[in-house]
Amino acid sequence: MNAIINLLSRLPLPIRLVLRRVLYCYYRNGGRPKTSLKSTKARPRRQREGFFSAYCNGRGLDVGYGGDLLTANCQGWDIENGDAQLLQGLKSASFDFVYSSHTLEHMVDPIAALQNWWRVVKPSGYLILYIPHRDLYEKKERLPSRWNGDHKHFFLLEREFPPDTKDIRALID
Repeated sequence: MNAIINLLSRLPLPIRLVLRRVLYCYYRNGGRPKTSLKSTKARPRRQREGFFSAYCNGRGLDVGYGGDLLTANCQGWDIENGDAQLLQGLKSASFDFVYSSHTLEHMVDPIAALQNWWRVVKPSGYLILYIPHRDLYEKKERLPSRWNGDHKHFFLLEREFPPDTKDIRALID
């Protein structure tokens, strides 16, 4: 999959936009592949660790779910639903938890994405983020990503190195 994304990211922008629209229409009309990816693979470990009972109670939103919902009580949000940065059409404070795994690094504006993801979380709810750590995942300081040509940012905790690396804690605070 990463090889395909890297190949597509090298295409001229007009062609990428056309392909994105085709994919959007395909997914919107029920063509989303039902795959078992990261969420399914991590499920046994998360159950052992008590992750679901601690953080995934009530109604959830899985942003960038890719056809593999975190839990049965989640609503998925992906390309066919609209822009993940904006979550247009979702009411504020409507979810007990919002989960996003490896999606934030694809957002053009991670601050807007985080603001809108927080917007739909209830006051006592959780925003759960899984993002690749620059030094553990990329092991380099500048874009492009060596694994995914669509990554727009790298992330570290409490350190920022413009223009490519953002301090995730500063974005959240």
